[in-house]
Amino acid sequence: TGKGAENGILVKSAEALETLHTVQTVVLDKTGTVTQGKPRVTDLYPHEGVTTEELLCIAASLEKPSEHPLAKAVVQYALDKGRKAQDVADFAALPGNGLTAKRDGAVLLGGSVKYMQGQCNVPETLLAAAEKLSGEGKTPLLFSRDGAILGMMAVADTVKDDSPEAVAELRKMGIRVVMITGDNPRTAQAVGQAAGVDQVVAGVLPDGKADVVRRLQKVGRVAMVGDGINDAPALTRADIGIAIGAGTDIAIDSADVVLMKDSLEDAATAIDLSRATIRNIHMNL
Repeated sequence: TGKGAENGILVKSAEALETLHTVQTVVLDKTGTVTQGKPRVTDLYPHEGVTTEELLCIAASLEKPSEHPLAKAVVQYALDKGRKAQDVADFAALPGNGLTAKRDGAVLLGGSVKYMQGQCNVPETLLAAAEKLSGEGKTPLLFSRDGAILGMMAVADTVKDDSPEAVAELRKMGIRVVMITGDNPRTAQAVGQAAGVDQVVAGVLPDGKADVVRRLQKVGRVAMVGDGINDAPALTRADIGIAIGAGTDIAIDSADVVLMKDSLEDAATAIDLSRATIRNIHMNL
């Protein structure tokens, strides 16, 4: 464990160190683990008859009460453009990547293309633009007021510089690397391709991450790497839970291993450390 401490790797128990060397699949949460976790708004598409200012103001007002990194990106972008979010009532995060609230008696809705298509009539022009944006690895978000579409914003979260190397290292060690995300499949595939993972599981709701881990456990031992509050059940469910970097306290509490430096490469180092330790024990025996 001295070697681990040098690398900023905290292994909480001898059992965790022993289990690590048997891991066959590593599951990576996308946001904040494979990517920077600091998304920014890249594109703005106000619908016909809607001004950019109106779209920005309503999007920021709806997203402000949300804790999601995408929501923070929208609010920050509006602020940078001189548009402040206004207070809303009856805010709620809805299953399936949607948000709702009321302002001035009107019902505001926002969310993923899939979610919004189930709520209102999305014009073909916006659907085509959303398809293109998703293919570029961006996440399109649609907004409406009283059922009428106001427009779309695209938010992108870039892959961390060292993620492709870390994934390549894990694969070289004979480990299958799976990335899971709530993103739509096209955006997820673009990010997964950039990182070089074996498999992408997209459209996973926060409470579904543990189920994905459970399915993968039917094939072999699974380690889960995550940083957020939504990852806690999956970190607990996995044979080994690995919390990365400046993650939330709840993720760190749920994990067996903590990577202090916020680098995915340390996940490979931790597994390598476990393998070396077990080899050493076998040699001593």
